[in-house]
Parts: sequence; structure tokens; C-alpha cells
Amino acid sequence: MDQWRPNSLIGVPRVSDNVRPMGPGLPPDDDHPSVDPSGGDPSTDEVLLEVADGVARLTINRPDRRNALSWEVVRTLRAHVADLRARPDVSVLVLTGAGDRAFCAGADLSGMADGAGPLDLHDARGELAALFDDLWSLGKPTVARVRGYALAGGMGLALACDLVVAAEDAVFGTPEIDVGLWPHMITVPLVRSMPPKKALELMMTGRRVSAAEAERIGFVTSVVPVDGLDVAVNELAATLAAKPPDTMRLGRDGFYAVWDMAARDALAVLHPLLSVTTTTDDAAEGLAAFAEKRAPRWRDR
Repeated sequence: MDQWRPNSLIGVPRVSDNVRPMGPGLPPDDDHPSVDPSGGDPSTDEVLLEVADGVARLTINRPDRRNALSWEVVRTLRAHVADLRARPDVSVLVLTGAGDRAFCAGADLSGMADGAGPLDLHDARGELAALFDDLWSLGKPTVARVRGYALAGGMGLALACDLVVAAEDAVFGTPEIDVGLWPHMITVPLVRSMPPKKALELMMTGRRVSAAEAERIGFVTSVVPVDGLDVAVNELAATLAAKPPDTMRLGRDGFYAVWDMAARDALAVLHPLLSVTTTTDDAAEGLAAFAEKRAPRWRDR
């Protein structure tokens, strides 16, 4: 992982005159921009979509910018998630970043305000929060595949996924405080993913969190060797894609619906969901397969 020296006056990374600033706390670019070691799609599209075997893979394709989020990238991600929600051939979404140095380094601070008034900027900032909600309401499991940096909004994006699989070189953090900002927009995915006081500590200190510590805190599902990351993600995605689709959607929707509810209110939502689940084709097939001692054959599988 890169080493960098903070500016002694303002506590942000030094950047040369010919390098545009990115998310706070990110090491500056060097003379060797990252490339996808797998040979990746040479397309210049900033978001790539692949679908195979029921699994969609969305890749933020800005490796030279550490996959930092521009307004256009966020809008494109939202459009893809909306399309994937309606696709019966997609059961799982994997979200990742191109190259080997960053999942996503947060917001691209360069050019985001060009030609925009304060109200336009306010509305645009809400797009990231809307993307989080899009992921929570997708109705299908989401997995973040994390290599390298997941900082600021990039950390929020990873934690907005249901599960997070991280390589051993992954680094998480919310460095906004060090440039006089606060990670308001990612507060919800953070406090939904770890004890609230731990989230507050990370936001107040801006310190980096290794993959191993992230797993101990609980916001990373599993940590795997770098060379085993794709195998682990693919195996997890295949496992999720093999589950009954309607039951998965109803159960996942119920989980997010009751997250912040009081116990009594939550049970009032979950009770009818149980009754609905028992009437689905998935339930009928699962019970029949159990009685007949055979593997279930789920619809659209």
C-alpha cells in the first residue's frame, strides 16, 4: 500500500500541480497508474456491467483515479441497479472497482462543482444517499468485492452492500475530518454495519482500518488472501444465486424494513411476511423437495 506524507499545514496529502485532488486522505498518484491484472475490459466506460450465471458484476472503471466517484459514476450506478432489479436473469449483484489499488477512494473532488449552483450541488450530493437506498431496496443480495482503498464515500458504498469480502490488502477509513469535512452521507451505512460508538470513533479520528481489524469490528464479512479474492467472491455469489429467489427477496426486504423499528412494530411487519412466504412457489417446491428427498428446483434456475 502506498506511503504518503501529509501536508504539515493543513493535514491533507501533498499533490503535485499536475495531479487533481481526489477523496481526502488518499495517497497521490505515482508514475505507474494501476491496471487490472486480469486484463480487464479495455472500454473507456467508467462503469462496466457483466452478467453471467445469475450474477451481475458492476465495476467502477476509473483505476487511474482510484475509482473515485464522480456525479456521473453515481448516476450510472443508480441506472444499472434500477435495470438489474427488473432482470429475472440476475439474482446477485457484486460491486467492485477496477485495478488492484482501490475499491473506491471516495468522491472525486475535482470538477464536481464546475458550472453547478449551490442547489444543484445539494441535489447531486443526495445521489449517493439514493444509491445506498437503491442497493437496500434491490430485492437481491449484494456483495462488495474490496481490494485496496475503500475510503470516505467508497467505504460507505461497500458497507451499503449486504456482505463485504475484502482482500488482505484492503484499507478502510473516513478521512473527511482531516480536510474539515464530515462523512454525513455515509453515517447510515456505517452505523448499520458496526457498533455506533465505533463508527463515531472512526469518523472523529479519520484513522485507517486494516482488513483484519474490519473483520474484528464486524463490518467485513470475510478477509481472504489477495490471490483468493475472486474465488471467494465467486463462490459466495454462486451460493446466493442458487437460493430461492422469491424467498430471498421477501426475507431481505423484511430485514431492511424492520432494521430501525421497535420490536413490537417489527413483529407486526414480519408476521404477515411469514404468511406471504408460505404461499410462494418457492415454499411449495422446497417443502415438496424435502418430502421427496431431492434437491429443490427453483423457478428461473
